[in-house]
Amino acid sequence: MFIEVPHVDYEKLSDDRLGEPSGKIRERVEIARERQLARFKGTRLVCNAEMTPTEVRDFCHTEEAAQSLLKAAMKQLYLSARAFHRILKLSRTIADLEGADIIKSHHVAEAIQYRPRRIE
Repeated sequence: MFIEVPHVDYEKLSDDRLGEPSGKIRERVEIARERQLARFKGTRLVCNAEMTPTEVRDFCHTEEAAQSLLKAAMKQLYLSARAFHRILKLSRTIADLEGADIIKSHHVAEAIQYRPRRIE
């Protein structure tokens, strides 16, 4: 079983068009921060990174495909419980930046891609 992580097409990398303007990115980040503050209202938390495993279970709801991808990653990459929770917290942040209420498989795939690679 292999983990399917989306690849980046050559055309996308070699395209002359400019990326998203920094002002637009700032706006998305501010909206994501507001979502997090609203989510954690009444708790001691301010952002997704502060969640404990219990809070990850409470606030990181995933679609079935995302759960399957995470399960496959756990097996193939021999992820620890700590890595599992870190991926879910990052997936929640990626979903927040997209404005999604539920974590989808492409959020998990992106979070997995950001994991540092082990050098053996």
